[in-house]
Amino acid sequence: MDYQGYPRNDVLCIDMRSFYASVECMKRGLDPKKALLAVVGDTARRGSIVLAASPTLKRKYGISNVSRYFELPDDPSLIIAPAHMGDYLEVSVEITKMIRNYVPQQAIHVYSVDELWVTINGLNKLYGSPYEIAHMLQFEIREQFGIESVIGIGDNKFLAKVVMDIHAKKAEDGIAECRYEDVEAKLWPCDIHDVWGIGSRMTKNLNRMGILTLGDLARHPLKYLKKNFGVMGEQLYWHAWGIDLSPVYGNFVKTEQKSYGHGITLLRDYEKEEIYACLLDLCEEACRRARTDDKEGRTVHLGIGYSSETGGGFSRSMSVQSPTNITGDMYQVCLKLFQRFYDGKSKIRRASVALTNLNDGCDVQLSLFNNEPKKKDLADVMDRIRDEYGSTAVLRASSYTSGGITIERSKKIGGHYA
Repeated sequence: MDYQGYPRNDVLCIDMRSFYASVECMKRGLDPKKALLAVVGDTARRGSIVLAASPTLKRKYGISNVSRYFELPDDPSLIIAPAHMGDYLEVSVEITKMIRNYVPQQAIHVYSVDELWVTINGLNKLYGSPYEIAHMLQFEIREQFGIESVIGIGDNKFLAKVVMDIHAKKAEDGIAECRYEDVEAKLWPCDIHDVWGIGSRMTKNLNRMGILTLGDLARHPLKYLKKNFGVMGEQLYWHAWGIDLSPVYGNFVKTEQKSYGHGITLLRDYEKEEIYACLLDLCEEACRRARTDDKEGRTVHLGIGYSSETGGGFSRSMSVQSPTNITGDMYQVCLKLFQRFYDGKSKIRRASVALTNLNDGCDVQLSLFNNEPKKKDLADVMDRIRDEYGSTAVLRASSYTSGGITIERSKKIGGHYA
């Protein structure tokens, strides 16, 4: 592969190791590298997932992010920490602010609460080589926040991310570098399941084609990958050669909203009668966000997942004549879909709603047979009260029933307690 025409940048991918656990250790004055600590999503549920484990807990007992609360060892020195997502977000923001002392905001692309890309083009005259800059940032994160980090260095985001995942986490100093010329030696021997962007389903599909490593993927004819997987197949091929043309500098905040939706995995199985209150609360959240952005949608989506006892479920949509962002209108469409496609007997464990096919909410179609302006005025007043006094300041009576979810969700960030 001739890489002469492809862009070369200095991109770092920084991952905070055992981030949630490290924050909880620092709050307690403990050394994250020595303490036995597990962060649990909901300590009231024995089946709750372990969100993070300290390095010592991982090494000593094999606890990982897929472990469950009941699988934690009976060790008197083990600390069980309930998740506090608000604290983790606050530390994450502060780390980003610290990095902004070295690069502009446009050079930082936050990928998740504990991972980000930083483009450091042109900093060599001030701070040295990309490796020296990575070491400097690693030191600053450790000194200011007590958190260990690993860093990948590459010509683009893909190379920085993959070399971080595969090599930096195993390196003694937690730093690894991969340039275009290093792809064949450093990345091609890797199992494709270990490569960022290739999930378990895609892995199975590729394995059936005899593709086991990234090198196999790079050597596979592009035309067959495009035939089998379309645009995704083409992207996989170029990634296998280390080529990624996604921007490394700019505004990485998503601005174009294509839908407004909310979904939930319920803490228990819901009966048919209970799901109505849940759906109304979900519609309220989706429509409130749409109203905030002055958007209306013509298509309503409803997804229902049955309990593990029966399995299955359905996902259906329906379009309406006039676009809307009124909770009651969206809810009525969801009821129609539910009554039409629900099997009538299964218990429900998952529910989601979405408003799509969006328009600007500037025009109101007047009619002699509805009170659309009054509905919008009422919704606007409720939104303003919630903006001023909190999301639970004004609630529908159904939110207080056994099927309501708004009160409990208001205590959480990202599905976990704040």
